[in-house]
Amino acid sequence: MRIEKLTLARKTKFKTAYYVARGEQHGPVVMITAGIHGNEVGSIAAATSLIHRLQRGQLRFDTGTLVIIPIVNQSAYGLRIRGLPDLNRTFPKAKGQSARHPLSAAIIRVANRYRPSWVLDLHEANGFSNVSRKYLGQSLITNHWSASATLSRKIIHKLNRDISSKKRKFNLRLRHLPGSARFAAVTLFKAKAVTVETSWELPLSLRKAYQTKIVRHFLDHIGIKLHEVHARKDALV
Repeated sequence: MRIEKLTLARKTKFKTAYYVARGEQHGPVVMITAGIHGNEVGSIAAATSLIHRLQRGQLRFDTGTLVIIPIVNQSAYGLRIRGLPDLNRTFPKAKGQSARHPLSAAIIRVANRYRPSWVLDLHEANGFSNVSRKYLGQSLITNHWSASATLSRKIIHKLNRDISSKKRKFNLRLRHLPGSARFAAVTLFKAKAVTVETSWELPLSLRKAYQTKIVRHFLDHIGIKLHEVHARKDALV
């Protein structure tokens, strides 16, 4: 497995690191983004942990490619704010349109380069979707016509079997949101795209754990099998 560190929006004040991890065998390409909104720190923690564990050799995979942008909006993250403007409203709404922010434009260029078949956009939100439909916390969101809905339902079923609290269970939301990263991935690249939303009402450690588990469930079904690598005991002697 090879990991390359690159720079998104390199020639702008919004530059931020992204990583391309490649298995030894060709396979699906999955893009994972986090930190489009700077105050959604659970998603950032999960994406950052994933790339760190891959770099340290604690995780590996043999087939496919991961493109990971762990903190898209560095300036918003530094202030722990959603971001002005809201970056998730600046992506192209149709083919032939341009992105309205240097970061969203840079993400589109990276996606055009690697052509992901799946995009997982990690976020956080208010409330609990199982309490009221007006809340998005604890939900997976995809577009009405996206083929990703079937797999999202399977993963929600797996997650909810291990969640005893009814209000903490996950739900599927089908939302049409032009200008979002998810909408652009489907419209421009015909990718299957899912927005992951954990609830701010939960402790950070639990939100990170849910985000990590969801990503790994998706990757496993898509065909990128992550393997835990344990240090040999005799290596410490």
